[in-house]
Amino acid sequence: MASVDLEGVSSKTVSKMEVNGGGGEGPKEIKFGDKSDKKTTKKKDKKPSSWKLGFGCLKTEYDREGNFDMEVIGGDGERRTSYPTHLVVMVNGLIGSAQDWRFAAKQFLKKYPEDVIVHCSKCNSSMLTFDGVDVMGERLAKEVISVIKRHPGVQKISFLGHSLGGLIARYAIAKLYGRDVMREFSEGNGECRCDGSGDPCVEEKFKGKIAGLEPINFITYATPHLGSRGHKQVPMFCGSYTLEKAASRVSWFLGKTGKHLFLTDNDDGKTPLLLRMANDDEDLKFMSALRSFKKRVAYSNIRFDQLVGWSTSSLRRRDELPKHLRRSRGDKYPHVVNVETAETSSNQQEIPFEAKVNGHKNIHLEEEMLRGLTKVSWERVDVNFRGSKQRYLAHSTIQVKTFCINSDGADVVQHAIDNFLLS
Repeated sequence: MASVDLEGVSSKTVSKMEVNGGGGEGPKEIKFGDKSDKKTTKKKDKKPSSWKLGFGCLKTEYDREGNFDMEVIGGDGERRTSYPTHLVVMVNGLIGSAQDWRFAAKQFLKKYPEDVIVHCSKCNSSMLTFDGVDVMGERLAKEVISVIKRHPGVQKISFLGHSLGGLIARYAIAKLYGRDVMREFSEGNGECRCDGSGDPCVEEKFKGKIAGLEPINFITYATPHLGSRGHKQVPMFCGSYTLEKAASRVSWFLGKTGKHLFLTDNDDGKTPLLLRMANDDEDLKFMSALRSFKKRVAYSNIRFDQLVGWSTSSLRRRDELPKHLRRSRGDKYPHVVNVETAETSSNQQEIPFEAKVNGHKNIHLEEEMLRGLTKVSWERVDVNFRGSKQRYLAHSTIQVKTFCINSDGADVVQHAIDNFLLS
C-alpha cells in the first residue's frame, strides 16, 4: 500500500490516496479516505465518508510501463453518467518524470471534473530524456495511441509540455497528425473507418486531427522552441560567446538530445532537427499539426530561469521582447505580468533572409525557426517571480514541479486552467 498527499485539493474531498492492487499486472485504482481514516485505511468494512463529498473521487490507472491517467469518478466509485471526452496529455522535461505534473493534473481535474481525463506521460523519464527529440517524440506518439485505446470515448485532445517536453510534444503531434488511430486498432468501429487503404474519405475525414481526435490546446512552459544555441538562449552562460560556443561543442554530454538542443546534429547532411520542425517536410507535417490546434500558448520566464531564455521560450526576437513589465501584486495571477493574445502576437511579415551558402551552415538558424513557427498564431504569457523566495527555481516553479518548493507557480498553472478551451 502506498499513499500520496494531495496539494491544493479541498480537505472536504480527500487527504490521502490508497493504491490497491499489485503485481504490476493491469491497472491500479487509487481511492481516497478522509483525514479521520488515516490510521484505519486497511479496514474494508467502512466506506470513507469523503466518497460522498466534494467533486467525487480521483481515479488513477497505471499501465505496465508506469504511465498513469487521472480522472474523477462518482462517489460510489463508478464512472459518472457523462464520460469525459477531452484527453489532456502532460509531458515532462529533461531528467523529469510524470510526477512533475501531479499538482497541475489535480488542479485540472478539480476545475473540469466532468470533462477531462489527464494523462501524465512517463515514457520519456529520467535518463531516457537524453535519447533525442525524435526518439522521444516517437515514444510519446505510441503512448498517446495506447491511452486512446484505453479511453475510446475521448473526442478531443490537448497537450501541455514543460521545457524539453514542449519539443517532444511538437514532434509527437506530427507523428499523430491525420492518422485514423481507431481504425488501426478497432476493426468494428464504423464511425472511424473507411474501407481500403489510401481511401480519400479517410484522408479527408482525419485531415486536421491528431490521432483521430480534435486538437484544442497546445501549451508549453519554458520550452526552448528555438533551441539553446548562442544568443543568450541559456541564461546561465551570461551571454558569453566563449561559454556558448564551448557548450555547443560539448553538447554530446546530453546525448542526442544535447545535439538537437544546440543545433549541432547534421546526420546524413540534413539540417538540424529543430529547424526541420519549424516547417512541414515530406514525411512529417510539423507545422500543419501545430496549426490544427485551436489555441497555442507559450508561457515563459522573463527572469531567473537559468536554463531557458525568454526569447526562445516566448518565440520572439530579442527586439520584440516587452519592456518595463511590472508585477501586479493585487491580481489573481500575481506572477503573470504580460499576456499577448494570439491575434496581436503573431508575426506573419516576411523578413529579408540571407541566401543559403554551403547548405545550412551559414543560415541564421534562429531566424529561420522563428519565421516558420510564427506562421501560426501564438498567445504569449510572460511570467516573473521577482520578489518570490522561489525565483531562482523559476524553471521548475513555472510548472509547480514539486509543490513544497515550487508553490509560487500555482497562479501560473491556474491561469492556464482558467483560459483552457474545453472545445
